[in-house]
Formats: sequence, structure tokens, C-alpha cells
Amino acid sequence: MTIAEGHGRRPGGRSARVRAAVRSATLSELAEKGYTALTVEGVAARSGVHKTTVYRRWGGVEGLIADALEMASEEPWPIPDTGSVEDDLRALARLVVTGFTDPDEGPVSTAFIAAAMQNSAAAVALRRFFASRHDQAAPIVTRAVARGELPSGTDPVEVVRAAVAPIYYRLFVSREPVDAAVADRAAGAALAAARAGTL
Repeated sequence: MTIAEGHGRRPGGRSARVRAAVRSATLSELAEKGYTALTVEGVAARSGVHKTTVYRRWGGVEGLIADALEMASEEPWPIPDTGSVEDDLRALARLVVTGFTDPDEGPVSTAFIAAAMQNSAAAVALRRFFASRHDQAAPIVTRAVARGELPSGTDPVEVVRAAVAPIYYRLFVSREPVDAAVADRAAGAALAAARAGTL
């Protein structure tokens, strides 16, 4: 869930620089302290942006989280294109695992989920983020249908959801470890369901 630079009101101007600095500070604070310890004051101090500016533009912690997620949803996702739906789904599921197990990205990704579970604005922003990711990953399925690997009418978003949902279950419900083997099993189950025509 790496956050790329987004677009300010004046690209390249002060507004864009302020947004980038605040976003970077938000991510650093999340990585180090988690959502429950995130404060406007901490973000302001780390970013070098006055806290009154942060309050005026973002409103509070919820606005900081929502803006970071909005910018993340605009970031291109490196969707695999191996020529095989089985390999593509495995690579996609492994990409999700990496997003939560990577030492740098993992704490931020986890903090976003925690924020969404505790705040309605963050939850809305997270839904939009996932919708964007699902749309970006949909070509994995549409290509597979075109190649004859999956039945016509297969729902791309449902296949993507099925491939990654078990990973999120282990991470945030059962609190079990995740690895490449977990990713491969999740992808395989989604593929079997798609081939059977249930998705």
C-alpha cells in the first residue's frame, strides 16, 4: 500500500508540496506509532507544516487517514500479466501478503485497516481504495475469459475478492501468520470457484 505522490490544487506548487509533506508524515507516524497514537500535532511536527494548517485542511486524524487512502487509490498497482490466470492470481495474492509482511509497508497497511475499523470516514476511504484495487486487478480475469481459461460471464471483481479474502481473514480475524503458501492456496480456491462457474 505504498502511497505515491498525488495531485495538489496547483501541481508542483505549495499546495502540492504541503500535501506531500503531510502525507509522508502521516505514513511515518502510522508506521512508528499505529493509528491509535496518530495525532495532528505529531504529523504537523514531523512534516514541518503548522498544526493550524493541518487542522484547517484535513480537519483531524480522520481526514489525514482518508486523504492518504485517497492518494493510495490513485497509485497504479503492479498487476501481474504472466499469460496464465493461475499464475496471475497467485502473484496477486502474494502481492497482498507482501503488502502486510514487508517491514516498511506492513505497519502502514495494518494501520489503515485498524483506522477503518474504528472510524467511519476511514472506512469509506478504505472501501474506495479497495474498489480501485479491484478495478485495477480485473484485467487478470477478463484476459483469462478471452483466452478461454474461465467461463464467459465470470465476475472479475468477485474472483479478485475471493483470491485475497482468506489473507485478510488470517491477518485480521484469526490472527494467523500469512506467507506465500497461504497466498497460493487462496488463489487456487478462487480459481477453482471461477472455473466451476460460481463466480
